[in-house]
Amino acid sequence: MSTSGDSDTIAQTDGERPTTSTNRRQPYGQGFLDTISTGWAERPDSTPPQRAQAPYAAARRDAVSAAFPGSRVVVPAGGLKQRSNDTDYPFRAHSAFAHLTGWASDAEPDAALVFEPREDGHDVTLYFRERADRTTAEFYSNAAIGEFWIGPRPSLAAVAADLGVATAHIDDFAGGEDDRVVGEDAEVTRFVSELRLVKDDYEIAQLREAVAATAAGFDDIVADLPRVIAHPRGERIVEGVFHLRARSDGNAVGYDTIAASGPHACYLHWTRNDGAVVPGDLILIDAGVEVDSLYTADITRTLPVSGRFTAVQRRVYEAVREAADAAFAAARPGVRFRSVHDAAMEVIAARVAEWGLLPVTAQEALDADAGGHHRRYMVHGTSHHLGIDVHDCAQARREMYYDGVLEAGMVFTIEPGLYFQIDDTTVPEEYRGIGVRIEDDILMTADGPVNLSADIPRTADEVEAWIARLSS
Repeated sequence: MSTSGDSDTIAQTDGERPTTSTNRRQPYGQGFLDTISTGWAERPDSTPPQRAQAPYAAARRDAVSAAFPGSRVVVPAGGLKQRSNDTDYPFRAHSAFAHLTGWASDAEPDAALVFEPREDGHDVTLYFRERADRTTAEFYSNAAIGEFWIGPRPSLAAVAADLGVATAHIDDFAGGEDDRVVGEDAEVTRFVSELRLVKDDYEIAQLREAVAATAAGFDDIVADLPRVIAHPRGERIVEGVFHLRARSDGNAVGYDTIAASGPHACYLHWTRNDGAVVPGDLILIDAGVEVDSLYTADITRTLPVSGRFTAVQRRVYEAVREAADAAFAAARPGVRFRSVHDAAMEVIAARVAEWGLLPVTAQEALDADAGGHHRRYMVHGTSHHLGIDVHDCAQARREMYYDGVLEAGMVFTIEPGLYFQIDDTTVPEEYRGIGVRIEDDILMTADGPVNLSADIPRTADEVEAWIARLSS
């Protein structure tokens, strides 16, 4: 039986996805129908304490209300997404919905947060499907939402107490032509994205938890390197080991894990993870745990599979680390976000020029208009904001993001890399197939940047000692 419900075995009901098959449906006998609603113990409906993020979410809602006086703003949670036939992907609420409600991994699909305008602000109501009483047919007959299939759903009263927001049944919600809907209205969508640029104390604490769980996941991988190497698809073992940590210590992975060994490390978003992990190669692992609040880490380490870097591997690795350290040094309150990338690029250009890989000088390569030659070996940016999305605040305006000014409370990555693809004839053969990235999660404070992931070994010497300590 699939985890999303065996929906073709029951009569079709409202809310259930239509199926193409009718040959598996089994009718219920009258004895079942007469007795299914009886014989159940009373279920207590206790009022939970308000969760820690509730006051923070309330402050965020106040900001939305102040920004859009007189407008009816609707923030949908989103619905289930079909994986195949009658199976769904695990539900994850829209990031703006989670941010503004505090309802995270336990959010209900098809909910909506509605800002109803009044004279001095808004009445805010969270609409979702009330749990079904066992006297109704829904609880046993609807595999998409029935509690017999997916477990108990929360009550309106319990969610209102938990989140500190008024609740109502989704059947009472009616959309209007003038609604400003997140995801459809560009101005509102941009605002709720920019609202996440500076993190509050709760968000920062959650990101620290995500980093700590991710660090433990990297330790798990290093400790399991012998099994990783022994398996013909060792990249899959890396992915699986990390996934176990993500599910045990958090909600899930924050994005598809990249476990890229050998030449695969030169493919920036390698997620097939079906290759062998061979001693003598490097393996690039880009992974992050998403905790139950939906905040995620985003960390990359590049490891020598045999436990020791070759001379060329170490040269490339330490150049990338030098670029990361330069970017970290450039990150200060009041500087432009793009200056972090510029600092890393100066090091990358200098090193590849020093190794004879450029047809021009490093300075010529750094020319904004005529240069860029070094970007062949690092085509991506150095930093992005991080939070409830791995690429957080993605709908923010350029002047608030790339050209924006760093402020205390911002959390972002620093992740330079060098990638010499296996068939790149512009580099000597000894470099081909080497891909290195080092990525850390950075919190900006009033006193400067703090590397939240600094405890995960970073230097070549530290990485070698890490592998020797855990994988022997």
